[in-house]
This record gives sequence, C-alpha cells and structure tokens, in this order.
Amino acid sequence: MKIRKNDTVIVIAGNDKGRTGKVLKVFPKTSRIIIEGINLRKRHTKPNTKNPQGGILEKEAPINSSNVMILDPKSNKPTRIGAKIILDEKTGKKKIARVSKTSGEMIS
Repeated sequence: MKIRKNDTVIVIAGNDKGRTGKVLKVFPKTSRIIIEGINLRKRHTKPNTKNPQGGILEKEAPINSSNVMILDPKSNKPTRIGAKIILDEKTGKKKIARVSKTSGEMIS
C-alpha cells in the first residue's frame, strides 16, 4: 500500500468526493484508511464514566484506499506515486523514496 500515516489525500469516489484530509490510520491487510473529517458516522452512546453526558458522537469510519489519491506537494493536485532508489550520503546505503509521478517531487 502506497499511502501512509500523515499523508494529505483527496477522496476521488464516494459521498465525500473532492474533500481532502490527513490520514490518521492505515490498515494494510484490509486496504482501508481513516482520514480526518471524512466518512463520519454517528454513534449513540449511553452515559458512562468517560462521557457522563452521553449522546450522539461523530467518528471517522474507514474508507477503501482505492477511493483516495495523494496530493502532489508542488501543485496540490491528485497524483500517482512511484518509487525511486536514492543513495544516502552519510551511510552509503540505498533508500527507497516515494516520488510524485506528475512533478517528480519527493513525498515525505
């Protein structure tokens, strides 16, 4: 899976199409991700020690990773991701870096 935690993504399919957010959690086995403020679900809760008032809580639900694309850091538009092997100067070891396909900019 090419999407990681703290990536900024845009939703390309579903009810939240066109909205952007930061990835909070990634589930690689099921290919799903949780995005901040996207795919909100309401949960009715009874009063308890953690929430003495109770009521309706809104929580982000997982969304399939195929329904999102990473935003290009340069142009702020959706882009595909590629991998590039880079030689680290300090250690001399090879590293794999994620690279935007449209601009060639490295994605952290």
